[in-house]
Amino acid sequence: MQTWEPTGTDLLGEYLRPRTPWRDRPWVVANMVAGLDGCAARGGRVGSLSGPADKDLFRQLRQVADIVLVGAQTVRLERYGPVRLTEAEVAVRVERGQQPVPRVAVLSGSLEFDWSIALFTATADRQPRPILVTAASADPAAVAEASQHADVLVAGEETVDVPVALRRLHEHGARTVLTEGGPHSLGELAALGLLDELCLTLSPVMGGDPLPVAVWPLGADPTDFRLASVGSDDGHLFLRYLQEPCP
Repeated sequence: MQTWEPTGTDLLGEYLRPRTPWRDRPWVVANMVAGLDGCAARGGRVGSLSGPADKDLFRQLRQVADIVLVGAQTVRLERYGPVRLTEAEVAVRVERGQQPVPRVAVLSGSLEFDWSIALFTATADRQPRPILVTAASADPAAVAEASQHADVLVAGEETVDVPVALRRLHEHGARTVLTEGGPHSLGELAALGLLDELCLTLSPVMGGDPLPVAVWPLGADPTDFRLASVGSDDGHLFLRYLQEPCP
């Protein structure tokens, strides 16, 4: 286990290393922040829990990812937009053989969204279309509407099948998937053994929303992780865990 107490780019360096995908699916890394009482948001949003270094980590992990994977409710509450990177960050990605910016993929059974939010309207600004991952049972009218704003990927019959979704994304070239929640999506990924790495920032505050980092599926067995590194910056702890066993 590594420990350090630097600031700035030194703190972020451990998180920016290349990830090696599995044979049939991408490497999946989660980036989450929580208060000392375990809350994952304040006032329905996570931004007030983040310090400057955590905000840098949020941006830099997006720079590494091929896909940013989020749950539908997180998109609705946070009013998600596309991933924005600097010209220098785009150049680094292109040199690595990645697309200029990662695409956002959203897990949704209902496909009910506010189509006016930036995630669905910024494609005119040379942003890639988002991906909506849904099930074959989705309402055809909803699929037709969604297809006007995003690329629709079907994974699963009655409900969204997350392992199938990851395999499909891998077939389309995704080597590293970054998930940013929400709690139900993160809990499902971990319970299925699909969460390879958890980057958890512990913020020195209490009194947030009664919303945990992850909601565990009823009856699912626990998943073990090992602590790989610990860092700190201005009272925030940066904890990086790897699932056991890991490659």
